Amino acid sequence: MAVYIVRRLLLSIPLLLGITIVIFFLAHHLPGGPLAMYLNTASVTPEQLQHLTVQLGLDKPVPVQYVEWLEKAVRGDFGHSFGDGRPVVAVIGDRIPATLELMGAAFTLSVVLAFTIGILSALRRDSFFDYLVTVVSYAGMSMPIFWLGILVIMLFGAQLHWLPTAGMQTPGAPFSLADNLRHLILPTCVLAAFTLAQESRYVRASVLDVIGQDYIRTARAKGLPENVVILKHALRNALIPVVTVLTLDAAYLLSGALVTETVFAWPGMGRLFYDSLREGNYPVVVGIAVLVSVLVVLLNILADVLYAVLDPRIKYG
Repeated sequence: MAVYIVRRLLLSIPLLLGITIVIFFLAHHLPGGPLAMYLNTASVTPEQLQHLTVQLGLDKPVPVQYVEWLEKAVRGDFGHSFGDGRPVVAVIGDRIPATLELMGAAFTLSVVLAFTIGILSALRRDSFFDYLVTVVSYAGMSMPIFWLGILVIMLFGAQLHWLPTAGMQTPGAPFSLADNLRHLILPTCVLAAFTLAQESRYVRASVLDVIGQDYIRTARAKGLPENVVILKHALRNALIPVVTVLTLDAAYLLSGALVTETVFAWPGMGRLFYDSLREGNYPVVVGIAVLVSVLVVLLNILADVLYAVLDPRIKYG
């Protein structure tokens, strides 16, 4: 297993290299170019722009700029933010805890509910509950995150005044775990909505496929309790195809957080990416895009490793 993981990591290097090339060249073709933030500032003179161009090495050919950027990036130096001059790594690092909190809560909520709903739906196939879950699931998969976010803000914030709709805590108030959790509820539910709808359908389909196998009928014939048959024998084997969906959904949450954090003013990486893209702060945009790409590749490797953990028959040579 260790050899396989190392081999996969080594094979991921060319992939990540290609991704960084695409990200770097796309960032250079943003409207206004890398210096768009300064072009929109009236106080910056043409002479200062020329000085910045030379200072940042933007007067060199783009391939040369990429090689110089890559040499620094492999050492953890992604440049400095155009906004406050701080290192990009530090700027992103300040936002990672907020994103991890939101993603962790959304992922946990979606997985717990997806398995509960999916298993019940499979065991009650063609029942009213099954049909209801199917309709709600397709509605959830079809609903844009930003639209759902606006709806819950209007309902639970503007109309009912039950929950806060922006930020991580009440402005001006000391930090409180209860206050933080109240701010976390709405963005968590919105971010988890799409993945919950999709995962519950995959769990249902996977459980339905497993409970029709011979070994499940044998387990029932031996007189094992139904909860033991489902949770110990059926669910473990049903998990194998669902693992792929879960890992891909974890990557999806990273992209979904961009919209969710923007709608709810959640101070995470998604909100930082949106603000940096709007302001033309291209070093931060490139840094976040590269970080997310690395995480997606690692999640796919994790999925392959989990296959072998869940199914001892799978061996990686």
